[in-house]
Amino acid sequence: MTAKETYSAGDAMRDVYTRGLVTGDFILVMGDLVSNINLDGVVRVHKARRKVNKDAIMTMVVKEAGVEHRTRSRGDSPVFVLDSETSECLHYEPAFAYPKKRLAKIPREVLVSHKEVEIRYDLLDCSIDICSVEVPSLFQDNFDYLDMRRDFVHGVLTSDLLMKNIHVYVEKDGYAARVQDTRSYESISKDILSRWTFPLVPDDNYPGGGGYEYTRGNVYITKDNSTVIDRTAKIGRNTLIGASTQIAEHVEIKASVIGPNCTIGPGSVIENSYIFANTTIGAGCQITRSIVGSGVEIKDSSVVERGSLIGDSVIIGPGAKLKPFDRLSVPWAADPSGDDDDEDEASDIEDAEKDQDSVDKSTLGPDSNAVVWVDKPPEDDDLDSPENYLNQRFMRIGDDVPDVPQSDTDSEVSVSDGDSSDDDDYDTHTDAGSVSARSDVSLSNPILSEGGLMADKEFRSEVAQSLERAFAEGHSVDNAAVELKTLRMASNVPLVRVKEAVISGIVEKIPLVEEGGLAQRKEVTGTIARWGQLINQIGGVDPVETISLLQKHCATSPRMSLFGQILAALYQMDIVEEDDIRAWHVLPTSQGSDLQPGEVKTNTGKMWIVGAHMIHQFDEQESDEDESEDEEEANTNTGKTNTGSEDDEEDEDEE
Repeated sequence: MTAKETYSAGDAMRDVYTRGLVTGDFILVMGDLVSNINLDGVVRVHKARRKVNKDAIMTMVVKEAGVEHRTRSRGDSPVFVLDSETSECLHYEPAFAYPKKRLAKIPREVLVSHKEVEIRYDLLDCSIDICSVEVPSLFQDNFDYLDMRRDFVHGVLTSDLLMKNIHVYVEKDGYAARVQDTRSYESISKDILSRWTFPLVPDDNYPGGGGYEYTRGNVYITKDNSTVIDRTAKIGRNTLIGASTQIAEHVEIKASVIGPNCTIGPGSVIENSYIFANTTIGAGCQITRSIVGSGVEIKDSSVVERGSLIGDSVIIGPGAKLKPFDRLSVPWAADPSGDDDDEDEASDIEDAEKDQDSVDKSTLGPDSNAVVWVDKPPEDDDLDSPENYLNQRFMRIGDDVPDVPQSDTDSEVSVSDGDSSDDDDYDTHTDAGSVSARSDVSLSNPILSEGGLMADKEFRSEVAQSLERAFAEGHSVDNAAVELKTLRMASNVPLVRVKEAVISGIVEKIPLVEEGGLAQRKEVTGTIARWGQLINQIGGVDPVETISLLQKHCATSPRMSLFGQILAALYQMDIVEEDDIRAWHVLPTSQGSDLQPGEVKTNTGKMWIVGAHMIHQFDEQESDEDESEDEEEANTNTGKTNTGSEDDEEDEDEE
């Protein structure tokens, strides 16, 4: 079912209602969703709840995710306020990266009418909703509802007339994320290649037949043997090469997707990029963290810098040197995919064409047919919308946005009266306890209980005692994890705090050996082998966050010199992977960019260098493996030739 006049989720829901397509409870997902979650559990919970509460009209599926998790949108990460006992969503508030959000304002009545609440900033919205039949009719009654969360959920929760309930289901297993922008496109593509989405992987669920063969290092090559790769080419981890694609000599491809029927010229280097079908890339080109459309021609010695988007059928070069975040398309009249009925797109391209006088076309090369889309904020930019220009920068591929301030560590939770516009801070008291209106809680701290967070020192002491018992009494990892989860629920602290304490406890358990060397390495390996899995067992698996927390602890620990050995042990035990180490290493915080000059910043920098050495070893190992494979192939071919010669000689002797 399609409707050309549908421009939002709200429009689609009103169309569903008008057509009378829904007669019972249904599952609503967005078209850009990638997920392998089994929904049987949440559907059962929703149906059971509906039997006792007909006003429970919707259940939203979410997953726990650290602030640095790559599938979590940096431009739109909402705050959820939940009833701790029933998982009812009591308040929903969007939190954009820009303008930075200092206060999450929670209505006073939410805290007064509920015994215990959680304020969650560690939830990734899967955009999977179990809906009752009433949901489409509510959209029909409220034509200003456009977005499912910012309009519908917020509207239902703040309405004094509807008296409906929305609940949240925290899914512990499976994968779910939306391809909403170029940054999430990159993140989800990497997750697919890394097989986090299994069974939704190229070698098992490729649409249209054909399929790919899965090889070492998460490299995917088509099964039909139509791909031609020169022996001197280097294909790195997490790479997919499409059918009938030709890779010339000395080409390097790392963590990229190359579509079918592409040609990559000699000596070209492609890193963290996505090349669509029927594209030709000349000799000596460099493409970094960019997206290149289908039918594109990039001529010899061209450079495509990070964040660039090149539309279908564009020609650039030779010698083109694109600037970071350049966006190119062909003129509207030359666009083979242009739809005469698409007036909005035509108008946008016409506006872009009018700006060409201000563009330096020399960067495109002499043979280019491209229109450059000038990057400028609209004059009527609405800062309250996630679509505002500066917020969009947080959602584009390759942009670390170092020059734009975002939600900072001074963000707070505020309790407000529903009709009050007064932002003054105050304390409010209820029968259930005391709630501070100015809690000094950062939005980077993902969860807050009504009673306030347990004092950090006290909680760490509790975790330390729990770990000491586990270490001394030889508990299993599973039992230790259960005890820590129970402690977390009793203390109502964010998952990241538990993880910090566990990592600190494991690191400090490693004995320091005076002579160092092999003896010290054995102590590190033994401790991580015995207790390392506890880091993931407590929930919210995020290997990049694990490395960041390890680095943070070691920066102030006497065991700082063991960072490299601990990281290597985590890698050997499959607690972190090579891609996780690489992802951590490119984070600005891994270099200590957010720290003041001093010992901690110096130690952080030293550990970053250790990570660089480890990544260099990964690269050398891949190169050695490629050379070994080439030698084996050459020896095999030589063996076959020699065998044939010997057979001929034997035949001659017999004669």
